[in-house]
Amino acid sequence: MPIYEYRCESCGHQQEFMQKLGDAPLTVCTQCGKPSFSKMVTAAGFKLKGSGWYATDFKNSGSKAPAKATEAKPDAKPEAKPADGEKKAPSGGCGGGGCACH
Repeated sequence: MPIYEYRCESCGHQQEFMQKLGDAPLTVCTQCGKPSFSKMVTAAGFKLKGSGWYATDFKNSGSKAPAKATEAKPDAKPEAKPADGEKKAPSGGCGGGGCACH
């Protein structure tokens, strides 16, 4: 979809608009409201939408990222179970109910 730049002859306000090719040109300034808005002659700009475009689907398909080496994780120590009627002491900063995360 083409991007057009407009400029107001009265107040000098400039703004870009995405419009279809068949849309009528804008004439009323969005800043001052006067009917002196006109298209400027600028470099062509457009926005790619949908799939099937080089930038979205094919740009990096030829080069694959190298495979990452998997790291061996150290064996986790099993947690000690508290005896009957004994409460487990919290580890780290979480008290298990008296903090903001619970």
